[in-house]
Amino acid sequence: MKKSFLLKALLCFAVTFMLHMEKSSAQNLKLIAEVTQATEQLRKAMVDADTVTLEKLTSGELSYGHSSGKLQTKKEFISDLATGASHFVSINLTDQEVKVVGNTAVVRHILTAATNDKGKGPGITKLGILLVWVKNKTQWQLLARQAVKVP
Repeated sequence: MKKSFLLKALLCFAVTFMLHMEKSSAQNLKLIAEVTQATEQLRKAMVDADTVTLEKLTSGELSYGHSSGKLQTKKEFISDLATGASHFVSINLTDQEVKVVGNTAVVRHILTAATNDKGKGPGITKLGILLVWVKNKTQWQLLARQAVKVP
């Protein structure tokens, strides 16, 4: 009788655990899809110099790091795109990895871009990028970005 009860309890626990893991996995996949979408919206907004979308997608506390070591605030980052000081003709993202932990997400990818910055002319850049996103109520916002040059 005790063995039967223990087996039933163990089976119940195992099924409950598996259902919980399935639900957690499905929720994590949903969050990864949201962050992936936000990253794509950011890519497009940078190419289009879409300041309205950039305002929505970036945190007021944004720390935007360039491969040169230059750091920018949200205002500086958006201003450079709006004025053409930083102009992306195209941006291609590859080798993207997304990890979500609670309301924070880390995205790593390779950014290859055609640029035409004011005063510099056309160029090509290839960078390793680290993005840190935070979710505030309903919206993922970029909190930090750091770039490094890659061969």
